[in-house]
Amino acid sequence: MAKWTAFPYAGDYRFDAASVKKKWSRLHAGDLEPLPQDPELMQAWVHFHNGDFQKAATLGQSLGTFGACVASKATCIYATYLEKHETRRLDLFLEVADRAGDIAGKDPSHLNARYWRAYALGRYSQGISVAKALAQGLGTKVKSDLEYVIRHAPQHADAHVALGSFHAEVIDKVGSLIGAMAYGANKDIGLHLFEQALTLHKESSYGLLEYAHAMLMLGGDDMMSEANQLYLRAAQTKPHDAAERLDVEMAKAQLAD
Repeated sequence: MAKWTAFPYAGDYRFDAASVKKKWSRLHAGDLEPLPQDPELMQAWVHFHNGDFQKAATLGQSLGTFGACVASKATCIYATYLEKHETRRLDLFLEVADRAGDIAGKDPSHLNARYWRAYALGRYSQGISVAKALAQGLGTKVKSDLEYVIRHAPQHADAHVALGSFHAEVIDKVGSLIGAMAYGANKDIGLHLFEQALTLHKESSYGLLEYAHAMLMLGGDDMMSEANQLYLRAAQTKPHDAAERLDVEMAKAQLAD
């Protein structure tokens, strides 16, 4: 495995197993990941929350199905925010989608495998162009996975965010009419999903950031003020770990632009 770009705020987060366990509910308020009982799996999550994403992914992969979610999350967060080469970035998303898809196919109850497959395919779609991804049928897979997760875990805030983003992306790229007829995309449903997500997890920097992106896609300049308020809220959110720090810094960058 090629060496990954280092987390730019290395050392700012110094979790160990005990502190991750203590803060687990807050750290995983968005994805509802179960608290690990296995020490090696917990160590992989320690690496993740400290920003050692490659260590987290490598250790998670070595644990097989057991470590699939930490490996998927570490890879997706890294690829979304830190990977500098677009081809490598897209390859990482496809790797996650393939691995998570295998697990979801074997165990339908493994909801976060479905979530990470959808997340990875969604990011991959953005990279190759949403219109092209829709033509390949990826949009239907993303929507189906996320609706499945929400149906079986209504408190899964991150799935609400990702599904809200799906609705916004589709409408932005193909328009409201075709989006509704061909893909079931709807502006009001998308915005409602973001509101639900922030009701479930009001401190979600990820939710605030993606909601702001969606507002700009759906309303353009007419929703610039609302989007900037969301970026501001995200920028002012206290990050509890490395992944949240990347969301917050992204929000600050958006405001600076």
